[in-house]
Amino acid sequence: MSTTTARRDPGTITAVIALSGIVVSLMQTLVVPIIPRLPDLLDTTASNASWVITATLLAAAVVTPIAGRLGDMYGKRRVIIASLLVLVVGSVVCAVSDSLVPVIVGRALQGLATGVIPVGISVLRDELPPARVGGAVSLVSATLGVGGAIGLPVSAAIVQYANWHVLFWLAAGLGTACLLLVTLLLSESPNLSPGRFDVPGAAGLATGLVLLLLPVTKGGDWGWTSGTTLGLFGAGVLVLALWAWYETRVSQPLVDLRVTVRRPVLFTNLASVLVGFAMYAMSLTLPQLLQSPEAAGYGLGQSTLAAGLALAPGGLVMMALSPVSARITARYGPRVSLLTGIAVIGVGYGVGLLLMSQVWQIVVTSMIISAGVGIAYSAMPALIMDAVPVSETASANGVNALMRSVGTSTASAVMAAILANMTMGLGSARIPTEHGFRMTYVVAILATAVGLLLTLAIPRTRPTAPGGDAHVPAPAKSAAPAGN
Repeated sequence: MSTTTARRDPGTITAVIALSGIVVSLMQTLVVPIIPRLPDLLDTTASNASWVITATLLAAAVVTPIAGRLGDMYGKRRVIIASLLVLVVGSVVCAVSDSLVPVIVGRALQGLATGVIPVGISVLRDELPPARVGGAVSLVSATLGVGGAIGLPVSAAIVQYANWHVLFWLAAGLGTACLLLVTLLLSESPNLSPGRFDVPGAAGLATGLVLLLLPVTKGGDWGWTSGTTLGLFGAGVLVLALWAWYETRVSQPLVDLRVTVRRPVLFTNLASVLVGFAMYAMSLTLPQLLQSPEAAGYGLGQSTLAAGLALAPGGLVMMALSPVSARITARYGPRVSLLTGIAVIGVGYGVGLLLMSQVWQIVVTSMIISAGVGIAYSAMPALIMDAVPVSETASANGVNALMRSVGTSTASAVMAAILANMTMGLGSARIPTEHGFRMTYVVAILATAVGLLLTLAIPRTRPTAPGGDAHVPAPAKSAAPAGN
């Protein structure tokens, strides 16, 4: 097969972007197995060590809409290559470092690669035949959860049997492999929206998001009613309000707010916050439950590696169900797919409330929740792409990915606060109570309930026939032909 043909082969394009998405999303859970050891490894306090996680979450949230806009303006392939290059550099920085500040810098650089996923989804819309877009988008969108699920057991195995720096050398190697594949096998997408990059808009959005999300992720350490937490919340809201005012008054904004407030886009993005919350709640809660000591009366006493392996099937379920989501979307529309996914997530947490006493029960809970996440994540880009012009696909998907990041950051803070405030003494240590874990499930169920209500507010769309390019809004009931 010639290079030109390979570049245009739908299977090759989808495989390269999906692999890149898995590698990028793996960065979110890469260091989870070593979180308890970070203070000793980096010779710092537990509070300072938590920045190794916070830096990645903040960088990912900030970069996704910016990367999307850059992709629309200057070329999506160029942005993907630049993002993967940053990931490799960040991984190497972490791999050669033994102190806090360089590792935080490297982790932030890894987070900046998150823009690969929304930009890659936009490449699929540009490059693939219409009949192949739905399935490919579902697959790539599911990588947001797949990479994280696979990352847990892989990272745990490395930490258990090798030096922790190997985690980052592995990340650098995977990033380099993806960089070569993208360079050799993808061509630049033809759909561009040239213009002047909105530097003030990018700076305002980045500043506002950092000010808003920083107290969300660090409020547990600083105190939720402390002056620092409340001051940063207030400053973040103010900066984002000023940013929105500015964006509506420039001719070439970073984010076209007129598009984002369209009903399908707005409510899809709001629902995305809740789905991101529910997905990350599972990643934070279930490993702790599996590793809780048996002496607690409810703990399962699993090792870090065993806990990671128990949750690994969830990632496979996400990947396996992405074609199912595409078929639901093709037949009933992406709104039904999103409703189905969120409902399944809620059922999974409901099952979890009843099944907490055996490892296999946690595995079942994880697989059900993962099934819902896979279906829901696969539906969101379809809803977004149906509602925005082709020239703004990457930017709009970037904003949607941002909303998921807001959800994951919020989940991190809420779940940590619940488990930190519902504890019991066990020897000299304090550990979360069984009631605390059950409360995290209840909060996740409430999040899915709100997500369902938001999704119901999305206008219904008419599903396309196979090979169709887009879903169109369903006609008003009064205008519908008889029998519809």
